[in-house]
Amino acid sequence: MLELLSPIISTLNSILYNYYIVPLFLIVAGVFLSIRMGFPQIRYLLETLRATREKPLHEHGISSFGALMVSTASRVGTGNIVGVSTAICLGGPGAIFWMWFIAIIGAASAFVESTLAQIYKRHDFVTGHSYGGPSYYIQTALGMRWLGILFSAFVLLTYIVGYNLLASYNIQDSLSSYNFYDKTVTPIITGIILAALFAFCIWGGAKKITTITSYLVPFMGIIYVLVAIGIILYNITNVPAMFATIFRDAFSFDAGFAGFAGSCIMYGIKRGLYSNEAGMGSAPNASASASVSHPVKQGFVQSLSVFIDTLLICSATALMCLSTDIEPTKEISGILYVQQSLNSVLGHSGAIFITFSMCLFGFTTLIGNYYYTEGCLRFIMNKRPNDTTRNVFKAIATIIVFLGAVSSASFAWDSADLCQGLMVLVNIPVILVLAPIAIKALRNYTDQLKKGVEPVYIAKDCGVKQDTDYWIN
Repeated sequence: MLELLSPIISTLNSILYNYYIVPLFLIVAGVFLSIRMGFPQIRYLLETLRATREKPLHEHGISSFGALMVSTASRVGTGNIVGVSTAICLGGPGAIFWMWFIAIIGAASAFVESTLAQIYKRHDFVTGHSYGGPSYYIQTALGMRWLGILFSAFVLLTYIVGYNLLASYNIQDSLSSYNFYDKTVTPIITGIILAALFAFCIWGGAKKITTITSYLVPFMGIIYVLVAIGIILYNITNVPAMFATIFRDAFSFDAGFAGFAGSCIMYGIKRGLYSNEAGMGSAPNASASASVSHPVKQGFVQSLSVFIDTLLICSATALMCLSTDIEPTKEISGILYVQQSLNSVLGHSGAIFITFSMCLFGFTTLIGNYYYTEGCLRFIMNKRPNDTTRNVFKAIATIIVFLGAVSSASFAWDSADLCQGLMVLVNIPVILVLAPIAIKALRNYTDQLKKGVEPVYIAKDCGVKQDTDYWIN
């Protein structure tokens, strides 16, 4: 069945990217919002760090940091390793510059979408937590429930199908360089193990998912970055030439524009979007769960997540690999390029470390992705799903994790690229229309900071005409 769908998905994927549709949406929105708001993702970085340390307003609420870790768990995944490697090997070193570019401007889009999610979030009277996301601000602010349903369907396709297929595939592919690997048996065994672990976690509830990711994400990120720094320092004499190659390739006409589908710009944008998800409308689903005193605080925090993902962890992979003497080629694109780069310094233990990192990154991606989707299922049904519905949904999600391990690389990547592109086509126009609401909230927040008071959000004073569950109207 996967083979029958492959040519259809590949054709649709080509339309979205080869005709510049998704890249233009991301770049135009990111540049416009950054300029319109005065680059808050950079100007208020210190305030952002302060916001991450705040405790939740309510005793049983999820902290801003906890919501950050859930969204980062989904962002920080196999794309930070395999996606970066693929971008370099197929698009050239210049793709890294365009990943940086899309992250910096995309952080403005992440700020707006997450601030909107906080403003229009809902209260769950059963659990006491808040929930929401793009589907809810589409319905409440624009009065277009049908579009909210469409977006929720795209989220389900992206995270349960596209991203989880790819994460599962990348985990099993990280084993392909070992002697024990059998291309027929190993993917099946890996898929069964991953599906079993995934099922154990998702049947534990959202609080358990938050707890798991809160511990795993910082641990795996810090260790990975430290190892990358060590590799770069070991190859320090190659660093000047490495940066020169990145910037030269980024602005080379042949590398940047000739055959745009395979250019460094296209690979930088596609893999950057897959990695940091800025503007897609995914992180707002986690943002809405945070218990904060002002919506802008969570907007700041989620823009930080984009930087953590791309400017820190993706850069760690890119600079670690490019600083070595291993030549990036199409033949070793993916996990092999990263493994060979580490092996050149650490020997066989380098490949083991990357495999371990892939398993950690990939698994937290799987459970972080699932966290996003339950809210979308709830929106589509217009009620809290009963236990039977949720169990069926969890079972389907578990089966897809298994299928990812036994699928092909091209099918997994094309599925992820197509699904994320569909989310962009809905969310970017929506946040551009609703941007004035987020901009007024930002102005309200900064004005109160200048007065030396802790910001308090009053919805009606910031242009919100609809009733909200959490903010003074």
